[in-house]
Amino acid sequence: MHATAEARPATAAPSTALAGAGLAADSGTSGGSTPGGEFLTFRLGAEEYGIDILRVQEIRSYEQPTRIANAPMFIKGVVNLRGVIVPIVDLRLKLGCEKVEYNHFTVVVVLNVKGRVVGVVVDSVSDVLELSREQIKPAPELSSSIDAAFITGIGTVDTAPGDGAAERMLILMDIEALMSSADMGLIEH
Repeated sequence: MHATAEARPATAAPSTALAGAGLAADSGTSGGSTPGGEFLTFRLGAEEYGIDILRVQEIRSYEQPTRIANAPMFIKGVVNLRGVIVPIVDLRLKLGCEKVEYNHFTVVVVLNVKGRVVGVVVDSVSDVLELSREQIKPAPELSSSIDAAFITGIGTVDTAPGDGAAERMLILMDIEALMSSADMGLIEH
């Protein structure tokens, strides 16, 4: 999935463009909890993450943003998205992952978070998965030196259905809480 989803105004419901791009959204899911539902999966390095599909507005190829002076390193700058100025956050830098060169797989996932449009840079987008409540395990408890507040659970997906042996794990994130956290400075509290 490397193509840009169908273009639409920044204020439209997220499921509109995704449905037009062949991605269905389950309107029964909410942002903060992880009871099951549909998740957009993406890669940051070797790890695979999942975010609530209802927060996703569109997926775009990466373009160099205009840098903003004195912005934190993880805020790469801003882009003009059909007349809306959108801040671009590099999730690798925000989450302390190793830095990687941008390539043709690098994409920007445009999110609608608390009425604000924000873009996040990820290495690549995998697919949309529906996870049942049984496929989602609680987030592990980590020491206080590690900030795991934005991890809502670990999703498990059979990579070869039927054999029961091969599983891939997804780190499920509360992207709305991460993007609206005070240190991001993107959403007023």
